[in-house]
Amino acid sequence: MKINSKFNIVLVEPEIPQNTGNIVRLCACTGCRLFLAGKLGFSIDSRHLKRAGLDYWESVEIKRVQSLDELRQKYPENTFYYLTTKSKNIYTERTFKDGDFFVFGPETRGLDENLLKQNPDNAITIPMNDGQRSLNLSNSVAIVVYEAIRQNG
Repeated sequence: MKINSKFNIVLVEPEIPQNTGNIVRLCACTGCRLFLAGKLGFSIDSRHLKRAGLDYWESVEIKRVQSLDELRQKYPENTFYYLTTKSKNIYTERTFKDGDFFVFGPETRGLDENLLKQNPDNAITIPMNDGQRSLNLSNSVAIVVYEAIRQNG
Protein backbone atom coordinates (compact mmCIF):
# COMPACT_ATOMS: atom_id res chain seq x y z
CA MET A 1 0.00 0.00 0.00
CA LYS A 2 1.41 3.38 -1.00
CA ILE A 3 0.84 6.39 1.23
CA ASN A 4 0.00 9.45 -0.87
CA SER A 5 0.04 12.12 1.83
CA LYS A 6 3.06 14.38 2.30
CA PHE A 7 3.71 15.68 5.79
CA ASN A 8 6.71 17.43 7.32
CA ILE A 9 8.40 16.52 10.59
CA VAL A 10 10.54 19.12 12.33
CA LEU A 11 12.92 18.20 15.12
CA VAL A 12 14.12 21.28 16.98
CA GLU A 13 17.54 20.67 18.53
CA PRO A 14 17.20 16.89 18.85
CA GLU A 15 19.49 15.40 21.46
CA ILE A 16 19.36 11.61 21.13
CA PRO A 17 20.71 10.13 17.90
CA GLN A 18 18.71 6.90 18.19
CA ASN A 19 15.43 8.84 18.24
CA THR A 20 16.40 10.80 15.13
CA GLY A 21 17.46 7.57 13.42
CA ASN A 22 14.11 5.96 14.22
CA ILE A 23 12.33 9.03 12.85
CA VAL A 24 14.39 8.79 9.64
CA ARG A 25 13.11 5.25 9.27
CA LEU A 26 9.53 6.42 9.91
CA CYS A 27 9.93 9.12 7.25
CA ALA A 28 11.15 6.54 4.74
CA CYS A 29 8.10 4.38 5.39
CA THR A 30 5.57 7.24 5.30
CA GLY A 31 7.01 9.65 2.73
CA CYS A 32 7.41 12.47 5.26
CA ARG A 33 10.11 15.08 4.88
CA LEU A 34 12.39 15.62 7.87
CA PHE A 35 13.74 19.00 8.94
CA LEU A 36 16.46 19.24 11.59
CA ALA A 37 16.38 22.74 13.09
CA GLY A 38 19.02 24.41 15.20
CA LYS A 39 21.92 22.85 17.03
CA LEU A 40 22.02 19.06 17.07
CA GLY A 41 22.96 17.24 20.26
CA PHE A 42 25.00 14.72 18.26
CA SER A 43 27.08 14.40 15.13
CA ILE A 44 25.37 13.48 11.88
CA ASP A 45 28.17 10.92 11.58
CA SER A 46 27.12 9.23 14.84
CA ARG A 47 27.12 5.46 14.49
CA HIS A 48 24.02 5.34 16.74
CA LEU A 49 22.18 7.66 14.38
CA LYS A 50 23.14 5.67 11.30
CA ARG A 51 22.38 2.34 12.96
CA ALA A 52 18.89 3.41 14.05
CA GLY A 53 18.15 4.71 10.54
CA LEU A 54 19.57 1.55 9.00
CA ASP A 55 19.67 1.75 5.22
CA TYR A 56 16.74 4.15 4.95
CA TRP A 57 18.83 7.33 4.68
CA GLU A 58 18.85 7.45 0.88
CA SER A 59 15.04 7.31 0.64
CA VAL A 60 14.36 10.25 2.98
CA GLU A 61 14.38 13.95 2.18
CA ILE A 62 16.31 15.49 5.10
CA LYS A 63 16.92 19.21 5.35
CA ARG A 64 19.01 21.16 7.86
CA VAL A 65 17.78 24.62 8.82
CA GLN A 66 19.31 27.11 11.22
CA SER A 67 16.09 27.73 13.12
CA LEU A 68 12.37 27.06 13.27
CA ASP A 69 11.79 30.74 12.40
CA GLU A 70 13.69 30.26 9.14
CA LEU A 71 11.43 27.35 8.27
CA ARG A 72 8.22 29.20 9.14
CA GLN A 73 9.33 32.14 6.97
CA LYS A 74 10.04 29.80 4.06
CA TYR A 75 6.61 28.10 4.32
CA PRO A 76 4.20 30.86 5.44
CA GLU A 77 1.15 29.21 3.82
CA ASN A 78 1.59 25.89 5.63
CA THR A 79 0.17 25.01 9.03
CA PHE A 80 2.61 24.31 11.84
CA TYR A 81 1.54 22.16 14.78
CA TYR A 82 3.61 22.26 17.96
CA LEU A 83 3.64 19.05 19.99
CA THR A 84 3.81 19.57 23.73
CA THR A 85 2.69 18.17 27.06
CA LYS A 86 1.66 21.73 28.01
CA SER A 87 -1.55 21.93 25.99
CA LYS A 88 -5.13 20.74 26.40
CA ASN A 89 -5.63 20.53 22.60
CA ILE A 90 -5.67 16.82 21.76
CA TYR A 91 -4.04 15.93 18.44
CA THR A 92 -6.98 13.79 17.27
CA GLU A 93 -9.26 16.84 17.47
CA ARG A 94 -7.37 18.58 14.66
CA THR A 95 -7.86 18.08 10.94
CA PHE A 96 -4.51 17.64 9.25
CA LYS A 97 -3.79 18.20 5.56
CA ASP A 98 -0.96 17.59 3.15
CA GLY A 99 1.93 19.96 3.72
CA ASP A 100 1.37 20.37 7.45
CA PHE A 101 4.42 20.60 9.71
CA PHE A 102 4.64 18.70 13.00
CA VAL A 103 7.19 20.36 15.27
CA PHE A 104 8.83 18.51 18.16
CA GLY A 105 11.25 19.96 20.70
CA PRO A 106 14.38 18.59 22.34
CA GLU A 107 13.84 15.39 24.30
CA THR A 108 14.84 16.82 27.69
CA ARG A 109 13.04 20.16 27.62
CA GLY A 110 10.46 20.31 24.82
CA LEU A 111 9.53 23.37 22.79
CA ASP A 112 10.09 26.91 24.06
CA GLU A 113 7.24 28.19 26.25
CA ASN A 114 7.08 31.49 24.33
CA LEU A 115 6.52 29.64 21.06
CA LEU A 116 3.65 27.73 22.62
CA LYS A 117 2.10 30.89 24.08
CA GLN A 118 2.30 32.59 20.67
CA ASN A 119 0.58 29.63 18.98
CA PRO A 120 -1.97 28.30 21.49
CA ASP A 121 -4.43 26.96 18.91
CA ASN A 122 -1.74 24.94 17.14
CA ALA A 123 -0.09 23.62 20.30
CA ILE A 124 -1.33 20.04 20.48
CA THR A 125 -0.79 17.11 22.81
CA ILE A 126 -1.02 13.34 23.00
CA PRO A 127 -3.06 12.34 26.08
CA MET A 128 -1.28 10.50 28.89
CA ASN A 129 -2.06 9.40 32.43
CA ASP A 130 -1.68 12.08 35.09
CA GLY A 131 1.76 12.26 36.65
CA GLN A 132 3.65 11.08 33.57
CA ARG A 133 6.18 13.39 31.91
CA SER A 134 6.13 12.47 28.23
CA LEU A 135 6.31 9.75 25.64
CA ASN A 136 9.49 8.89 23.75
CA LEU A 137 10.10 11.36 20.90
CA SER A 138 10.10 8.82 18.07
CA ASN A 139 6.91 7.21 19.44
CA SER A 140 5.22 10.62 19.61
CA VAL A 141 6.18 11.42 16.02
CA ALA A 142 4.80 8.08 14.83
CA ILE A 143 1.50 8.53 16.68
CA VAL A 144 0.83 11.95 15.15
CA VAL A 145 2.05 11.09 11.64
CA TYR A 146 -0.11 8.00 11.41
CA GLU A 147 -3.17 9.94 12.62
CA ALA A 148 -2.51 12.51 9.87
CA ILE A 149 -2.19 9.71 7.32
CA ARG A 150 -5.37 8.05 8.59
CA GLN A 151 -7.28 11.31 8.20
CA ASN A 152 -6.02 11.77 4.65
CA GLY A 153 -6.71 8.24 3.43
